[in-house]
Amino acid sequence: MVRSGTPSALARLAALAIALVAWLGLATQLQASTALAGALGDAIWAMLRYFTVLTNLLVATTFTALALGRRVTPFALGGATLAILLVGIVFALLLNGLVELSGGARLADFLLHRATPLLVPLYWLAFAPKGGIRRYDPLLWALYPLSYFVYALARGAAEGRYAYPFMDVGRLGWPQTGLHALILAAGFLVAGFALRWLDGRMKRD
Repeated sequence: MVRSGTPSALARLAALAIALVAWLGLATQLQASTALAGALGDAIWAMLRYFTVLTNLLVATTFTALALGRRVTPFALGGATLAILLVGIVFALLLNGLVELSGGARLADFLLHRATPLLVPLYWLAFAPKGGIRRYDPLLWALYPLSYFVYALARGAAEGRYAYPFMDVGRLGWPQTGLHALILAAGFLVAGFALRWLDGRMKRD
């Protein structure tokens, strides 16, 4: 099994660029949300409703560590890659164009929904040490979106506002929401095992 070591200078530079994109997207979204909410604390709480924000925060911290030359395990990097890929796919298929945005919100939308979901997988393909993803890692990775789904449903029920239309229990009902959850979970697992297969194929002996 290949162990991940200290990233090369080029990998660190690429990681720095991705970290800056993610942090800029989060900061721009925070500014836009604060203008809308009227208070910083309220804006932060509102942003933490969304899988997109939580996952970009994961990407920002992971790639900041890589940029600083820290060791990031294949499990952690693979999980972050898979999660942000889910953000991009779900946005493209289900959320794109639902809300008309302008100004900072539009820039944040581009950075968080389009840029990082593209850049992170490219980084994994180009720089991630291959052969370190274990057979059961895709199952462990799936705990993250599963935990988020439970959190988002509980928060939506308490606040009367759901983060995404496809999990709006009040409008869709539990059967339809549950079906959406199963479809997303199946897609995430398939993508996870595909990433694990690709990791094995790209391993250098």
